[in-house]
Amino acid sequence: MEHTSRLKKNEDFRRIYARGASTANRLLVLYHLANGSSMSRLGISVSKKVGNSVVRHRTKRLIREAYRLGEGNIPAGLDFVVIARSAAAGKSYAEIHDALFHLFRKAKLL
Repeated sequence: MEHTSRLKKNEDFRRIYARGASTANRLLVLYHLANGSSMSRLGISVSKKVGNSVVRHRTKRLIREAYRLGEGNIPAGLDFVVIARSAAAGKSYAEIHDALFHLFRKAKLL
C-alpha cells in the first residue's frame, strides 16, 4: 500500500465510527471520513464472530490485498475502516474484492 498507512489507534477508529459515513453490503461494512492530508489510512476490523484466528487473519489479508491492488482508483485523503461481517468467513479473494469495490462504488468514491 504505497499511498496508504494503517489505522491502529482505538481513538481513530472511534472518531471514524462517530463522524464518518457508512455503507454496507452482505459481507462488509465501510466507514469513510476525510482526514485532511494527502495520505489515506486503512483500518480493518474482524470480530470473533467471523471465526477462529486463522479465518479472521485470512479475511484481513484478503481485504488488505483487494484494497492494495485497487488503491490507484481510490481517492487519497480519506480514512477507511472496513468491518468484516460473519458472512465473509471462508469467502474467496474474488468475492471479497467484489464486495469491497461494490462499497466504494455505492459510497461514490470511485
